[in-house]
Amino acid sequence: MTVEAKKETLGFQTEVKHLLHLMIHSLYSNKEIFLRELISNASDAADKLRFEALANDSLYEGDSELKIRVAFDEAKKTITITDNGIGMTREEVQDHIGTIAKSGTKQFFEKLTGDQAKDSELIGQFGVGFYSAFIVADKVTLTTRKAGVSHEEGVRWESAGEGDYSIETVDKAGRGTEIVLHLKEGEDEFLNGWKLRSIIKKFSDHISLPIIMDKEIPAEKDEEGNETAPARVEDETVNSASALWTKNKDNISAEEYNEFYKHVAHDFQDPLVHVHSKVEGTNEYTLLLYVPGRAPFDLWDRDAKHGVKLYIKKVFITDDAEQLMPRYLRFVRGIIDTDSLPLNVSREILQQSKQISNIKAGSVKKVLGMLEDLAENDAEKYQQFWEQFGNVIKEGPIEDHKNKDRVAKLLRFSSTHTDDKTQNVSLADYVSRMKEGQDKIYFVTADSFAAAKNSPHLEVFRKKGIEVLLLCDRIDEWLVSSLTEFDDKHMQSIAKGELDLDKFDTEEEKQHQEEINKDFESVLKQIQDVLKDKVSEVKVSHRLTDSPACLVTGAYDMSLNMERIMKEAGQSMNMMGMGGSKPIFEINPDHAIVQALKNEQDDARFADISHILFDQAILSEGGQLDDPSAFVHKLNGLLQGLLK
Repeated sequence: MTVEAKKETLGFQTEVKHLLHLMIHSLYSNKEIFLRELISNASDAADKLRFEALANDSLYEGDSELKIRVAFDEAKKTITITDNGIGMTREEVQDHIGTIAKSGTKQFFEKLTGDQAKDSELIGQFGVGFYSAFIVADKVTLTTRKAGVSHEEGVRWESAGEGDYSIETVDKAGRGTEIVLHLKEGEDEFLNGWKLRSIIKKFSDHISLPIIMDKEIPAEKDEEGNETAPARVEDETVNSASALWTKNKDNISAEEYNEFYKHVAHDFQDPLVHVHSKVEGTNEYTLLLYVPGRAPFDLWDRDAKHGVKLYIKKVFITDDAEQLMPRYLRFVRGIIDTDSLPLNVSREILQQSKQISNIKAGSVKKVLGMLEDLAENDAEKYQQFWEQFGNVIKEGPIEDHKNKDRVAKLLRFSSTHTDDKTQNVSLADYVSRMKEGQDKIYFVTADSFAAAKNSPHLEVFRKKGIEVLLLCDRIDEWLVSSLTEFDDKHMQSIAKGELDLDKFDTEEEKQHQEEINKDFESVLKQIQDVLKDKVSEVKVSHRLTDSPACLVTGAYDMSLNMERIMKEAGQSMNMMGMGGSKPIFEINPDHAIVQALKNEQDDARFADISHILFDQAILSEGGQLDDPSAFVHKLNGLLQGLLK
């Protein structure tokens, strides 16, 4: 079949142009990494070919010796990186190089500050390995052919890294990819065999494929100076070419661990912590897993598959991370290599494999153990971890019932103990500070830290010196619906049901409450008549000391904050048969406004004040009024009366 040799010149996606500019200017001080990134991509291409060839050996095209070659040409001022991996089709070249079709791209660019040091960290986090070539090159030529297709279906891509690129169909005999970097002026330091070898040893020694360079062997001469053998060039393997995870961990340096992480995670920063372990028994496997120092840009992309790579007998099988790590640990990067499965195992069998389930369970335990150790022995590092991944870990008790208690110990929150926005209070910390006789862990949920910290529901707890957890992340509502107790202590929302704080009341306080309840019976009924179907009940509050009123939900009803979240997501509470119940309206009998309401003789003013107090209670919960103009109208009417 003859393939039409069509050549096109196409414009880069706007984001790519922006990224190239940032890449060149922000990463220039660490320009050596271009070689690491291109070698890492070549290694991935070889891994993919190995996997595809398990089912179709013909993809090797008679050449199963996978390798990466690095060469340079001083005269042409070029560096060439070649692999005989899986290669790409024309469509794949355009998808992977012409555009950045990644969820979270917009948010990534919004985070950029213009500060080169900070932006370089973000760029590394984005995972833009190929584009790093333009740090040292003013033109890049990529020639590739997908394994298994005709030699006439090769593809050449070329760009100066500015506004556009060309792509054409070419004839390419061998499968795989060749990248030629045409170096910029002033980059001649890389046209040196010693320099390239030292970069490879530094950054890519752990790559399990041989990385080949030419080694010049000088001519051999006899004692009289006569040439007995001509000068020649031989292949030299520059790296150790053995899988790092197979080595004894006592023989692996911190730098080697870090460089392997950067390879496997396509990250520019060092990891926060890692675990390297060999598990023996019925299921034998080795794992080398890392926690990144910074959250990847696509942490909240539920379709993202990369994370932990599965190898069988050092042959890459899949990076479909959900089979190896639960969603709440999706930030974990690294490899798991097992000898317990056949090489030709299919993805479908993997999904149903009991061995894979056991490996996943064992790996989760190792990761949780690593985090427990970090929390216990390095509070500063753990706080760094929590700030990056805390909201993801909070998904753990929801989806991993088996490890719920272990994950619960890793959780961190803000609380009234410090009133600090920083989430650094563990549930164990809270329990250790509980008052004598206290048997519940109290919390309040809100849509912001300020709303939680200033919630009127906290007033009685502050008065009695009882600590309350301040939960203001959206995930917290789902978390507390799954995590109902800790250390045999029930988790109790202070905005739901009865508080059961009688044990902390003095006899004088109890007597005062009884008297107030009787004194306000008629007022409660009158407010109920005014608010009608807006509330399920009107009660005298034992929660409030400063605010005039608040809203409370029933012990088994959906919280008001959760209702708001669901409504914002377009869910109708009543249609779902959940939530949507009317709140309880509680009034503070000791507040001056409520005292004035009790003595109000004008029914219209009584009604206006009741509505204003109800609407204020909604606002103090962070809610929105159904009719803001009516609230303003009533409030203005009362203010005008005061000004007369």
